[in-house]
Amino acid sequence: MQTVILAGGLGTRLRPLTEKTPKPMVEVGGRPFLEYIVRHLERQGFRRLLILISYLGEHVQQYFGDGRGWGVQIDYCRELTPLGTGGALRNALEKLDEEFLLLYGDSYLPIDYRRVVQVFRSSRSSALMVVYDNNLTDTGVKNNVAMDDDRYVTQYDKVSSNPGLKYVEAGALCFQRHVFQSLPGDQVISLEQSLFSRLIGKRELRGFITSQRFFDIGTPERLLEFASVRQ
Repeated sequence: MQTVILAGGLGTRLRPLTEKTPKPMVEVGGRPFLEYIVRHLERQGFRRLLILISYLGEHVQQYFGDGRGWGVQIDYCRELTPLGTGGALRNALEKLDEEFLLLYGDSYLPIDYRRVVQVFRSSRSSALMVVYDNNLTDTGVKNNVAMDDDRYVTQYDKVSSNPGLKYVEAGALCFQRHVFQSLPGDQVISLEQSLFSRLIGKRELRGFITSQRFFDIGTPERLLEFASVRQ
């Protein structure tokens, strides 16, 4: 299955590290953070990658090239101006497979993605979101996902303190391509604010619970935490 990686964020909370380096390329243990993701994918047989770039995206292209040095095949799609997570995927529509695995370039989740894909395909839903229970090990990211007994996502909210929000999005999803076809082109669109609510309303977003914590490098503290436990 094709893997799409969102790597166009500005990384404002990591400045000054991200003033001349895109967030996914911030070094951890002598290598860019994104390399840990690429290597993990290759080990599991996910070798066709599409990286969506924007801010300082040339750094990503110059480092990884066509991916041959990591045993993968990498294609790129660049936004001329930042379009948000949903807008970036709509911008790359012609390069998306009919179904794909989506990862965030600033989040590392070392699980078996083959199992995630298997559950996604058997669910026959338009989308699947991997979620984590913060009660296992607190990631420092606030719970933002509620699910029902059938593991449909029923709420996604990064602001509310609703006790029903028992999980946190873990930075990995599967999608069918048609989800993005109806989105307007060349507009700033957020997956979180625009697309998730639509899928939830149609009962088209399933949840996959993992007990493996993820590592988000969105803040200096989280970056240091990943550096202390990197694989």
